Amino acid sequence: MIIVEYEAKAWLRARGLPVPDGRIADSAQDARAAAEAIGAPIVIKAQVPTGGRMKAGGIRFADTPEQAEAAARDLLAMEVRGYPVERVLVERRLQIAREFFVGATYDSASRSAVVLTSGDGGIEIESVRGVGRVPFATNALSDYIGREAASGLGLQGKAFAQLSGLIRQVAEAFSQSDALLLECNPVVLDESGRWWVADVHFELDDDAAYRQKALIEAAPFSASLASRRSAFEQRALEIDQADHRGVAGRLIPFEGNIGLLIGGGGASLTTMDALLDAGLKPANYCEIGGNPSVWKICELTRLILSQPQVDRLVVIMNVVSNTRVDLVARGVIKGILELGREPKSVIAAFRIPGSWEDEGYRLLDHYGVRYFGRETSIEQVIEKIV
Repeated sequence: MIIVEYEAKAWLRARGLPVPDGRIADSAQDARAAAEAIGAPIVIKAQVPTGGRMKAGGIRFADTPEQAEAAARDLLAMEVRGYPVERVLVERRLQIAREFFVGATYDSASRSAVVLTSGDGGIEIESVRGVGRVPFATNALSDYIGREAASGLGLQGKAFAQLSGLIRQVAEAFSQSDALLLECNPVVLDESGRWWVADVHFELDDDAAYRQKALIEAAPFSASLASRRSAFEQRALEIDQADHRGVAGRLIPFEGNIGLLIGGGGASLTTMDALLDAGLKPANYCEIGGNPSVWKICELTRLILSQPQVDRLVVIMNVVSNTRVDLVARGVIKGILELGREPKSVIAAFRIPGSWEDEGYRLLDHYGVRYFGRETSIEQVIEKIV
């Protein structure tokens, strides 16, 4: 669950972190009133559960209440990365001297929580090299974590001590909220020497929601957004729930042209990384497993291929023992045939070695579909697609 910015900031403010003065607005008139109360200059931000708002046009600046009203009117009439804007945050615009990136998440390599820092905060932080990484134990935080994380950012004296404390607070907030990700980007040092958390991206672990009832109750707008699904996502849920056999996982749509039926936990993430590294564009994420029925695979195939931009399908899993290869093959081919399309022209690659693989491969041979066995790695399969 993603906690949108204004509710995330309210929670951080209650924990003592420095957050700029802001007001929430549901209309252009409310935004004007908020700007009058706060004073110029102003920033107006779309409150949607996604990152990349600046590049998507979801953040505007204003020097007068009239400009704030006009900006809010524009924002409330648009979508940002597929989300309609229903609410905006009107906030005092900071006079920035320096920007930093501070975040906390989990690192699968070290199998621990990790604090991330960079002296280059702001947009496109994912392209910045040299991000600092300090692992920490979520149940044994100390002031050392903040000082170590801030040590490579080129600060001294009071500024260093203050940022060290802020970083420790971020790590503590991350730990105590069962978060998957808490990004404060940017953390701003203003021209008067004060620190501010200027923007927040906050994701909770859904599996820990029962322990975070108070936090979720304090974020009703975010909870409402999290409960909504597109027609595409709703249909995927209906398919998964209509048949107890196997799982479909969450079917998350993207904008690419390559549909995916993938599985195997880490193998699905490996597939996504390999596709992106090769310059290919996934149309969705959909993890399957647990021996889903032919019907379930067929319906998922039809749903994925219903996206108008999808022209190819990739079916990849790791070596499976709890899923029959032949059932997956039958379901995929059945779904393609029911759409009146030719399996060999739709399936770019099929790579599921394991139980009943010989039967599955005979079926794929019959329809001329290219498939790969365990001797071909996931990365090699993607290379062959390219």
